[in-house]
Amino acid sequence: MEANGAAVDRYKPRGVTRVLRALAASLHGLAGAYREEAAFRQELALAVLVIPLGLWLGHSGIERALLVGPMLLVLIVELLNSAIEATVDRISFEHHALAGLAKDIGSAAVLMSIVLLVSMWLLVLLGR
Repeated sequence: MEANGAAVDRYKPRGVTRVLRALAASLHGLAGAYREEAAFRQELALAVLVIPLGLWLGHSGIERALLVGPMLLVLIVELLNSAIEATVDRISFEHHALAGLAKDIGSAAVLMSIVLLVSMWLLVLLGR
């Protein structure tokens, strides 16, 4: 939107072109996260272990989903946290309370997703 409220005319691809561009952007984002974010690489290494183990240990589709799903959520939340950090850093490297709070909240979201992962594994495996 422009300042006066009128829509900005720009080309927006549709159909297969839009899907392919979105896929390319997503792959670019994954590659960037892998290249730039140590936490993402560590969590991805954990996922390489946890996902096959969850598929093997789960006795049913529900159990497999409960063991694998939270690991995927950890990766998703880490990607969002990295996006928040990159945006805050792009705006300014100066210390600002709100910038620090945004980064801390993103980090807390990652922690909560890891708590969910551990909880699901304990509940599924110890609940047998």
